[in-house]
Amino acid sequence: MKLLRVGTAGAERPALLDRDGTLRDLSGLVGDIDGALLADAPALARIGAAARSGELPELDADGLRVGPPLTRIGKIVCIGLNYHDHATETGAAIPTEPILFFKAPDTVVGPEDTVLVPRASRKTDWEVELAVVIGRTARYLESAEEGLAHVAGYATAHDVSEREFQIERGGTWDKGKNCETFNPLGPWLVTADEVPDPQALSLRLWVNGELKQDGSTADQIFPVGEVVRYLSHFMTLYPGDVINTGTPAGVAMGQPEPKPYLKAGDVVELEVAGLGRQRQELKDA
Repeated sequence: MKLLRVGTAGAERPALLDRDGTLRDLSGLVGDIDGALLADAPALARIGAAARSGELPELDADGLRVGPPLTRIGKIVCIGLNYHDHATETGAAIPTEPILFFKAPDTVVGPEDTVLVPRASRKTDWEVELAVVIGRTARYLESAEEGLAHVAGYATAHDVSEREFQIERGGTWDKGKNCETFNPLGPWLVTADEVPDPQALSLRLWVNGELKQDGSTADQIFPVGEVVRYLSHFMTLYPGDVINTGTPAGVAMGQPEPKPYLKAGDVVELEVAGLGRQRQELKDA
């Protein structure tokens, strides 16, 4: 299923995109799309049955904003340098264990919402990523297969980053990762049953129409199931938690000088195969 949330910011309603591409209203079945819903197998089964029966009301998608496909996110755990080609382009050693950092849930915006370039920013960068959404509480998992079994679904994410804040200002990476609007998510949350192999997804990103990133999750150093297993030994993952699983090569930081960092007026478009496309115009904060 392709689950999404539509409407003005802060007042979105739950919806479903059916197999014919028709937008359907879920508000008569569920209050919203969150961790509680993703952990409720009978509720998800009712949604699936209603979608197959054709009984869900149709929504007019014309002019309707698409918000983030998930609300009440508990935490966003991010994996740094998780693609071989990205580590190579930045001159970093291949990690022997996943590199972790966090994004606050309030960085999440819709897939076509404005992204704000922070004040005093000189190095705002792009990163297309596969986002993993947890559907079952994960503690001390023993295998990558168990890790995959705890995934509710997948989404396209844009891990916007300010590299000077992240790398040159001391401390942890979090300063360069948590500026407002720095995590567009969606348009859809695609349930795990429709993504048979999360290690076979292409990721692409364009800036002002020019292709910058063109990679595949097959190049991940730590695949999705292993990432979930690993994280479960350091923190409890709850339904509705999100994992951004890293970005392939092609970011501005990896380009020759002068590096083409983002500025107000730029347009970024990105997609993960089968998970939908995003488009953001950048403006000054």
